[in-house]
Amino acid sequence: MNVQTAPATTVDLAVIKGRQQAAWSSGDYAVVGNTLQIVGETLCEAIDLRSGERVLDVAAGSGNATLAAARRFADVVSTDYVGSLLDRGRERAEADGFPVTFREADAEALPFPDKSFDVVLSTFGVMFTPNQEKAAAELLRVCKPGGRIGLANWTPDSFIGQLFRTIGKYIPPLPGVKSPALWGTTSHLEALFGKQATVAGTSRTFVFRYKSPGHWLEIFRTYYGPVLKAFAALDSSARSGLEADIVALLARFNEASDGTLVAPSEYLQAIVTLERDNPIVTRKA
Repeated sequence: MNVQTAPATTVDLAVIKGRQQAAWSSGDYAVVGNTLQIVGETLCEAIDLRSGERVLDVAAGSGNATLAAARRFADVVSTDYVGSLLDRGRERAEADGFPVTFREADAEALPFPDKSFDVVLSTFGVMFTPNQEKAAAELLRVCKPGGRIGLANWTPDSFIGQLFRTIGKYIPPLPGVKSPALWGTTSHLEALFGKQATVAGTSRTFVFRYKSPGHWLEIFRTYYGPVLKAFAALDSSARSGLEADIVALLARFNEASDGTLVAPSEYLQAIVTLERDNPIVTRKA
């Protein structure tokens, strides 16, 4: 029996990146992102950040890992491709008196020379890049030999991982685009970084604490770009279905019995340590 193979689908990653940038620019991610500050603090402790080290925060959002590193007297550069989020990070740094450098930049094409930083960080940021191999290569390129890359990524089975899977029932991901949740698995990080570094992954939990499940849904539907855009793209019937599914998801993860929301979400905390004598491939112009 002859089996016909479907033609390969060509994926325009630049178009996808543009859509993603528009999604993260909508709403105000800082309203959600600022609640995750403890993740940046924990990551800086896990990576054993030292005062005076040169640190790059990639896809920094409103600056959680940036502020955590600056709080430890590191020399920090904070980057994101959404300028308004950098503005929020700049406001936070100025309020706390931290001398941070902010620069708009694409995680897949970082505007820095090879081997520029002792430490590279990203909390729930670089995992959303459409070209995962290119983004990983850039993190490796700008990190010094013997340096460390610290990552915090939602796992596939986490609350947030399941949230994106729920959205995917209504707005399927484009074919050929890898799931961001792959970054939440040690095996995938080893595939991305393992030839030039060692990967140590630890399962950790962030707990979403809101006034109620309805409060969480209101905040995410209003300020969290991917959820806001998902609801905006659907007709009224599909919006009702998505809302019902998210409410059910919240009920499944909520540990509170007093009407509030206490929803744990697992994430992978990964420390990627570069080999000291392993040359990093320079990006071609």
